[in-house]
Amino acid sequence: MQLSSPNVALMAHPTYEQSLMAAVDRLLVPCFAGVNLRGARVVLKPNLITTTNGHLSCTDGRLIEAAAAWFLTQGARVGVGDSPSFGSARAVLAAIGALPRLQRLSVPIVEFRHKRPIKLPSGREAPLATAALDCDFLVNLPKIKAHSQMRLTLAVKNYFGCVLGFHKPWWHMIHGGSHEPFARLLVDLLTVLPPGCSLVDGIMAMHGTGPIHGGPYPLGLLAAATNPVAVDTALLAVLGVDPRRCPLWLAAHGAGIRGTREEELSFTLLAPGAFAVDDFIVPEELAPVRFNPVRFVKSSLQRALLRVLG
Repeated sequence: MQLSSPNVALMAHPTYEQSLMAAVDRLLVPCFAGVNLRGARVVLKPNLITTTNGHLSCTDGRLIEAAAAWFLTQGARVGVGDSPSFGSARAVLAAIGALPRLQRLSVPIVEFRHKRPIKLPSGREAPLATAALDCDFLVNLPKIKAHSQMRLTLAVKNYFGCVLGFHKPWWHMIHGGSHEPFARLLVDLLTVLPPGCSLVDGIMAMHGTGPIHGGPYPLGLLAAATNPVAVDTALLAVLGVDPRRCPLWLAAHGAGIRGTREEELSFTLLAPGAFAVDDFIVPEELAPVRFNPVRFVKSSLQRALLRVLG
């Protein structure tokens, strides 16, 4: 993955009803400048956390569709995949109305069911989805949301979906109430995943709490970068959140990844000041990094049933 570029594109886009294709084209062309995408295997990785409150908690289906259509016009072979904590990617896409859009484009849904253990720089092994590892380009489609454990979930956090869903609770439970080691593991993932870019859905964000039950916040923003740390730093500036309050930013900064300082970023369209808000609410206190065991059992049963039913 490209972790050295300081370039970040921020674009005003107030609604999903406006033509997203033109916006997506303007954002993605610089990310893939000089890259021949014809025949390339591209996996789009939206935030498909759950069917609950899915129209707000998940990446909007219209943006997923627009991104898929753009890569198809470049001649790429496109799939959409994720490993939701609860349920399947197909079920979540159906719940948010994205499945028929993707079916019209003949874009397959890639369930992250098969894993490959990958050693991280920390020495720990991560059970990562083979579909995410084996593609030529992994395109991250996160949603801007407040988060009860990480304060915010942006581009870096969304890559946690490359860890197989069944294993996510174990990562949570192993680290108990400690945010810092968990954040360092998530940042470690960036070093072993394929290249690509992050195209961030901030048209309708979620604030208050999160990542599932927060309230809507009309931010009216799209963002893109090949470096997820850089785009996260830019978005923290937009939202008026002190980066030092965010475990993932602290972990990236501690790892020496370029893009954690706003002054080192290069804004190819608009700067964060053009979007700055002062009423985006994030949790004051972070919840422990634990996983609800009841929900874990329920999710495991759902996954088993889905496999039986095909």
